Amino acid sequence: MTTYPFSHNTNAHANLADHDAFVDGVPYATFQRLRQQDPIHWTPDSESERGFWSITRYHDVGRLNNNFRLMSSAKGIRIEDQSPEEFEARKTFQETDPPDHRIVRHSLNPHFSLETVSRYEQDIRHLAADILEQAIGLREFDAVEHIARRLPMLMLARILGIPDHDANFLVEMGDQLIANSDPEFTDFVIDQADTDEYRLLPFRSPAAIKLFDYAKQTRQAIQNGTHTTPGIMAEILAPVPPSEGGKPSYVMSEDEFRNFFCLLVAAGNDTTRYSIAGMMQILANNPTLFARLKAALDDSTARIWEVAADEFIRCASPTMHFRRTATRDITYQDKLIREGDKVILWFVSGNHDENVFPNPTTVDLDNPRKRHIAFGQGGPHVCLGMYLARLEVKVLLQVLLGRVESLQQTGRQSYLRSNFIGGIKQLPIAVTPH
Repeated sequence: MTTYPFSHNTNAHANLADHDAFVDGVPYATFQRLRQQDPIHWTPDSESERGFWSITRYHDVGRLNNNFRLMSSAKGIRIEDQSPEEFEARKTFQETDPPDHRIVRHSLNPHFSLETVSRYEQDIRHLAADILEQAIGLREFDAVEHIARRLPMLMLARILGIPDHDANFLVEMGDQLIANSDPEFTDFVIDQADTDEYRLLPFRSPAAIKLFDYAKQTRQAIQNGTHTTPGIMAEILAPVPPSEGGKPSYVMSEDEFRNFFCLLVAAGNDTTRYSIAGMMQILANNPTLFARLKAALDDSTARIWEVAADEFIRCASPTMHFRRTATRDITYQDKLIREGDKVILWFVSGNHDENVFPNPTTVDLDNPRKRHIAFGQGGPHVCLGMYLARLEVKVLLQVLLGRVESLQQTGRQSYLRSNFIGGIKQLPIAVTPH
């Protein structure tokens, strides 16, 4: 077992509604205190937000996440409040409950299934090798900029059927969307600037306008036959025959497609990026773990690689929370949760619950553990891209270990300013190549 120094944040009383509470990393001490003292915790109303419940224990997160009849996604999935007009304009299938969610999910699942994603393994290996060759040649570099930021979007572009030369543009737009609380990524910081003009756009970000245009052009090219790059987007938009019983099959509308495209660009890149960044940080500070994994390279199919990938993802837990809204009054763990209350499921806290993971801040390759909840924990909203994320982390890990003798962190990492997506945004490291 190897301890990782993943956060400099020692605040045990952080305001979880405040993005600034996360600029030094995840406030693990706050989550630990809440798990032990007040696991169903009420944060009162502030000037900008209604109050909300924080669910911080692993098993409570799982139970409530799986009960969509009691905890609805159809009022938003982030702490942010939205008007009905804003919600309708910005929603994706993530912000729906079954049966509506199930209809869309059924049409998308085959494109992201384990069987489908496994076909991309060699593509990921080739991309990872190219990316690492360029980075390792520098000897010292920012691991996020040169590795973690590049692989997920390049791979996603190929899966979607987008030219490689557009990947950097999509990364920049995705950053402006999902990192809309960090002034390093956007001039329209959601809690520091007036973003009312963009309230009907995803993440209240003007970057969505450019992505909408890109999605529209791509949709038109697919429909008129001028888009020649094969990929998921062409398959999603392809005409489909009626389903069994003569009922028409589901086809995305133009508005649904453009919002879905924004979701893919943001979530499909950033969450995997921050998992990879966390993995790099752990490896750079743990030579014993590095050596053990390197010694396992002779068998790229050994179970240790699946365990390692899951452990790195658990430790990073880049999607820190999802919000649900109570559909009726309930008493849960002696707390009265009223209809309409916001309920925040803190996956990052559940993944560090010491009652489930005895050494939660360690990468443990030996002892069987409960399944992590970084992808959700079952239920209708389990992460669509979980197989792709796991495969990218595993393959990059193997390719990295095969090309370097050692790596060390050379300076302090910096973190994303966000209480929604968490992770390292700069990580200086030095490598010793073979």
